[in-house]
Amino acid sequence: MEHMEPWRASKALALLRRRPSWAILLAAMTLLTVFTWPLTSPARPDAVPVAVPVVQTGCLGFYQPSPPRAMVASIRDFGGVGDGSTSNTLAFRRAVERLKEFGEKGGSQLTVPHGRWLTGSFNLTSNFTLFLEEGAVILGSQDPTEWPLVEPLPSYGRGRERNGSRHISLIHGNGLSDVVITGQNGSIDGQGRMWWDLWWNRTLKYTRGHLLELMNSKNILIFNLTFLNSPFWTIHPVYCSNVVVKNVTILAPLNSPNTDGIDPDSSSTVCIEDCYIESGDDLVAVKSGWDQYGMAMARPSTNIVIRRVSGTTPTCSGVGIGSEMSGGISNILVQDLHVWDSAAAVRFKTDQGRGGYITNITISNVTMERIKIPIRISRGSNDHPDENWDPKALPRISNIVIANIVGVDIKKAPVLEGIEGTMFDGICFRNVNLSVERSKAKWKCEYVGGEAYDVVPLPCEEFRNSSSSSWCLQT
Repeated sequence: MEHMEPWRASKALALLRRRPSWAILLAAMTLLTVFTWPLTSPARPDAVPVAVPVVQTGCLGFYQPSPPRAMVASIRDFGGVGDGSTSNTLAFRRAVERLKEFGEKGGSQLTVPHGRWLTGSFNLTSNFTLFLEEGAVILGSQDPTEWPLVEPLPSYGRGRERNGSRHISLIHGNGLSDVVITGQNGSIDGQGRMWWDLWWNRTLKYTRGHLLELMNSKNILIFNLTFLNSPFWTIHPVYCSNVVVKNVTILAPLNSPNTDGIDPDSSSTVCIEDCYIESGDDLVAVKSGWDQYGMAMARPSTNIVIRRVSGTTPTCSGVGIGSEMSGGISNILVQDLHVWDSAAAVRFKTDQGRGGYITNITISNVTMERIKIPIRISRGSNDHPDENWDPKALPRISNIVIANIVGVDIKKAPVLEGIEGTMFDGICFRNVNLSVERSKAKWKCEYVGGEAYDVVPLPCEEFRNSSSSSWCLQT
C-alpha cells in the first residue's frame, strides 16, 4: 500500500486487522460445510487445497461451494518471481493453461505466495481457485501492450470511453463456471495512475481495462481480498449469474477517474456484502447496457442484494442505479449502507434515449454523513454511444421504497428530477430523517410522484398524499 497517502493506508490496515483471521474463519466455516472433501492428494506436499467457505448469512444460496481443488500449484512452479519488477505474464498464462486440464478432474487452485507479482492480463478457467496468501500482491503491468484489446461489450456497442475496442481487464474470464478468487487478505493492485494520466491528458486511445472482469460466467465467489488502484471500474461481473462478492476492500485515490468499486452489469442473483470501498466513482453501480445496444440485448440486472457496504466517494454515490440501464434493472435490495463525505448516498441515473426500466427497488437502513445530495434521481449527462440512439426511448422508474434513512450534516434536501414525457412514480419514502440547513431544506421534484410518511424535511407536494391503507405503509 505504499502508493497510498499515509492516513488512508493506516485506515485501510486497521480495517483489514479487524477482519477475523483466516485460520479462525476457515475453522468456523469448515465446521459448517455441507460437502465432503475429496481423497485426491494435492500435486505438491506443501500446497494445501483451501476449503471454500460456505456463506451462512445473506449470500446463502447465491454461490454453491465446491470441495477443495484436487490439483494445487504455486505460481513459482511456472517460473514466477515475486520481486515486484520481473514480468510474470507468461507464468500466469502458462499456469492457468496447465491447470485448465484439471477442470473436469476435481478442479485446480493456483496459489500466489508472499511477494509482489508483476503481470499483464491473464484469463482464468472453470472449476478454479486463485488464492493469494498473506502478503501476496498481484501488480498490474505498466506496459499497455500487456493489456490486449478485446471487442466491445455487445450491450454497449463500443468501448465505454472511446469508440471501437477496449483494453481487457487485468484478471479476466469468459464463459466460466465455479471460479473462486480469494486469499488471506492478499491484494490485487492495478497500478492505475498510468491509465488515469492518459485520461486526464486526453491521450487515451481505447477504453481502459477493469481490474477484474468476468463475462458470461456463473457460480463466482470473490472473497477476503483487497483491490487497489484499478485503471477503470474495479470488479465488473457482466452477463453473469450467481455471484458473491464478500469481505472485500476496494481502495483508489478519491480523485481517480471512474474507479467504480463493484458494478454488476446485466447480471442476476448477485450478492455484495460486508465490503469497504473508497473510490473516485460509485461504490456500487448496477448497470444493464447502454441505449439501443442495451435495449437490443435485453439482459436485465435482477435479484441483487447489496448489504453492509460502507465507504466514501467525493463525486459520486454510495449505491448508483444506472446510468447504463437500458436492459432493465429490477428486484434490488440495499440494506445497511453507510456513506460519508460523498456527492450522494443513493442515486438513480438515467437519461432520454436509455429506454429500459428500474423497478422493485428496496433501500433501507442507510446512514449518511456530510453528503451533498442524500437521495437523487438525475437525468444524466446526455451521453450516448453514437448518433443512432432513439430520443423517443424513455426509461421508466417505478415501485421504489426508501425507508429508515438517517443523515447528518446534509447539504441539500433530496433532488428528484424525472424526464419530460414519462413519469417516475410509485416512489415511497418512509421514516427518513435528514439534518439539512433550513435554507436548503426544500426538495426539488420534477416528473416524479409517490408517497412519503414520517419524512424530514417536509417533502415536495408530489409526495404528500397519505392514506392509512397506503401501499407505501404496507411494504
